[in-house]
Amino acid sequence: MLNITGIDVYYGRVRALDGVSIHVPEGKIVTLLGANGAGKSTTLKAVSGILPVAQGEISFIGKPLNGVPAEEIVSLGVIHVPEGRQIFAHLTVEENLRIGLYARKDKWNFKTELEHALNYFPALATRLAQKGGTLSGGEQQMLAIARGLMGKPRLLILDEPSLGLAPKIVADIFTIIRRLNKEGTTVLLVEQNANMALKTADYAYVLEIGRVVMAGEASVLLKDDRIRRSYLGGHG
Repeated sequence: MLNITGIDVYYGRVRALDGVSIHVPEGKIVTLLGANGAGKSTTLKAVSGILPVAQGEISFIGKPLNGVPAEEIVSLGVIHVPEGRQIFAHLTVEENLRIGLYARKDKWNFKTELEHALNYFPALATRLAQKGGTLSGGEQQMLAIARGLMGKPRLLILDEPSLGLAPKIVADIFTIIRRLNKEGTTVLLVEQNANMALKTADYAYVLEIGRVVMAGEASVLLKDDRIRRSYLGGHG
């Protein structure tokens, strides 16, 4: 579904990605692991059209994405839920959800799409008139993902969905991610909780200083001593 082939991405003169290649098969969950600054979020931003690719190619369902404006990439069904949630704090929950529809080019009915999103996040149903900024951290993360679902994603890109959340909320979020995937949504995931990510994903890539240094089935990498020492605190 998504093919990233040998991409280089720069911040000014600093190369953030150096020949990164990643494949995300349709219907699977793929996770990117690595320390802060490894290039994980940069990879996601390159896919979404937020950052330009200096070299290499990105394609989605056979369509080249290099140079395609971010809003057009969204309309293809590539939906990016960024790190830090980035909801609109001064808008209501309902208004935030409506924004998720803006780039869709197909016909849609707000009530139908809202019911679909709230099916995954029923806690938001009683908060539609509440300002986004007054929600708890967990509720804001739910709102961010629900807003992404309003865009009808074929590929859902999640950047650090568990960041700053209590363990119970993290477990709930990952249950929903697995459910979304089971019901047909392909997922590309960046997650600080490597243990949770590897137990959830089908495939994993490990980045170090802008390069892919390991890749394979997540269940296999979960048992790899190098991964256990570096990202799992020596245990699985």
